[in-house]
Amino acid sequence: MTQSGFDTDRPVRLGVQLAPQHHDSYQVIRDAVSRLEDMGVDILFNWDHFFPLSGDPDGTHFEGWSMLAAWAEQTERVEFAALVNCNSYRNADLQADMARTIDHISKKGGETGRFIFGTGSGWFERDYTEYGYEFGTAGQRLDALAEALPRIESRWAQLNPEPTRDIPILIGGAGEQKTLRLVARHADIWHSFVSPDELPHKLEVLSRWADKEQRDTSTLVLSNELGRRDEAEARKLHDAGVRLFTHGVSGPDIDFDSVQRWLDWRDGING
Repeated sequence: MTQSGFDTDRPVRLGVQLAPQHHDSYQVIRDAVSRLEDMGVDILFNWDHFFPLSGDPDGTHFEGWSMLAAWAEQTERVEFAALVNCNSYRNADLQADMARTIDHISKKGGETGRFIFGTGSGWFERDYTEYGYEFGTAGQRLDALAEALPRIESRWAQLNPEPTRDIPILIGGAGEQKTLRLVARHADIWHSFVSPDELPHKLEVLSRWADKEQRDTSTLVLSNELGRRDEAEARKLHDAGVRLFTHGVSGPDIDFDSVQRWLDWRDGING
């Protein structure tokens, strides 16, 4: 049964996370972005890390935010974001200004830009230690994200020119004490890896936080990772209310066939 109380009226969208790792050159990523947009992907994601997350830990890797600005200029239709930004690496007001600028770069012909501000508290210790950031604890990083999000939203209201739209905020994670409260307070999209069996409980927790925050969750889009899931499990997530599905691809050999398979599934679900 479809979960009530969340934004389930919109059609299913497919986001592809193009991992910026193990590519021989940036040209491979540039070509992949064009191909994925032409294939009909709805959203393109990268990630905000400094080293590969799988395969050779010292393999080739490119920085995410610079890449997002390039995607803003390169693409015409697709929305795009980091999945997700690490709040720890940049001052909150700077993050807001970077997001606003990329939003404007991506405004081409349409009325608004296409940038989504995907963010989280950070977790990959090597990023922190090698680039000189304090790793701290998971709780401290979440507290820092809680402090940053109001500053980001406030800075967006002060910038000249202002963003082309209310930039959608995607928050990733499923922690019940802090993350889901931040989702209820700030997010337009909640992204997680939660299984179909776990999702109803998480949505109950999220609904309780939304009540405390006086948040109308009918505007909140549920997002989930396809990963190793098959179509049957994806359908269960859809029945539970998920409307944005993300599928990851990586170098050195980008699996476009798997993307097409999920695009076909999306189109079948949408009828």
